Amino acid sequence: MIEDVVKELGHLSLGTRLKRIGETLQAQTQAVLAARGFAQPAAYFPLLAALDRLGPLSVGELSQAVGVSQPVITRSLRGLEEDGLIASETSEEDRRVRRIALSRKGRGLVQRSQRDAWPDIEAAVAQACERLEGDLLTQLAALEEALAEAPLMDRVPS
Repeated sequence: MIEDVVKELGHLSLGTRLKRIGETLQAQTQAVLAARGFAQPAAYFPLLAALDRLGPLSVGELSQAVGVSQPVITRSLRGLEEDGLIASETSEEDRRVRRIALSRKGRGLVQRSQRDAWPDIEAAVAQACERLEGDLLTQLAALEEALAEAPLMDRVPS
């Protein structure tokens, strides 16, 4: 088997390693969502959750709420709008600001995901993290191993 250089470089490649783990979790979350009948990308759900929790937001506020850059938010909003999950309107106070809100369809999707997917995904990720102990690099290695041994799909109830 070939050496995992990113893992062996330790703190030097921490950003790459965290991105790799994030991509693994995102892909495995997508598989769980698809198995539960959700066609939307997993990356949409934090935006939907933010709008559900906080109400209508500007693009900048939504960016802050989920910690993702505005260009990424703008691209995601296009897809959410095409799917009819959000609606936007120009702010009364500042015509340059667009306020984004969940549509009726978006609210329904959030309610269904809160009931049928999110609790199981959260429990599966928590289960994958149960063995974590030691310093950060040791914890990351344990999380990577846990996700490789049993993806989230194997950890959620059928």
